[in-house]
Amino acid sequence: MSPVLISPSILSADFAKLGEEIRAIDAAGADMIHVDVMDGHFVPNLTFGPPVIEKLRPHTKKPFDVHLMIAPVDPFIAAFAKAGADILTVHPEAGPHLHRTLQAIRAAGMRPGVALNPGTPASVIEPVIDDIDLVLVMSVNPGFGGQSFITSQLKKTEQLRRMIDQTGRDIILEIDGGLNAETAPKAISAGVTAIVAGSAVFQGGPSAYAENIRALRPKVRV
Repeated sequence: MSPVLISPSILSADFAKLGEEIRAIDAAGADMIHVDVMDGHFVPNLTFGPPVIEKLRPHTKKPFDVHLMIAPVDPFIAAFAKAGADILTVHPEAGPHLHRTLQAIRAAGMRPGVALNPGTPASVIEPVIDDIDLVLVMSVNPGFGGQSFITSQLKKTEQLRRMIDQTGRDIILEIDGGLNAETAPKAISAGVTAIVAGSAVFQGGPSAYAENIRALRPKVRV
């Protein structure tokens, strides 16, 4: 039985010293580095693009868990691969041909994932479940950090856990939005194997990061 993976979101890091922040969460025990890419169109915010990711890549050997909240996706797949993304997660609503997008991500050398907004049903992944390595449950509406956890997403998480188990494949079931020491155990009990957390990790500065990560990884195993 493996401990739950923790993927701190650098959306909550100090943007003036992102490289230093990534090194700090790496040393504090992060398993992956979550990078939220937003275009101001698919979601109402602007963040990072491939050039920033490329500059951050040398600061850690941990996987870059890149969540694209952009539309369209396909024209940028090669750029994210070149920048050093390891996992590239997309929303079904971001383009007309989800299966083709997932194929292109894998062909570019990355692991494909699908993100489900609070209003997107779990059934959306059924036709592509054998083509993905990660499912990301959004427990907030995407676009901003610091939102409150939407508890209705726990039922969807349980449904996805059953769907994944039926495949027999080692698909990461990740959750993002409002995760902290109170909500993380509920998500883990629902079946997630990875937790994205922003403010819950980065609060208190680098000296607090290790303890913040430990608080998200209670004695619940998956």
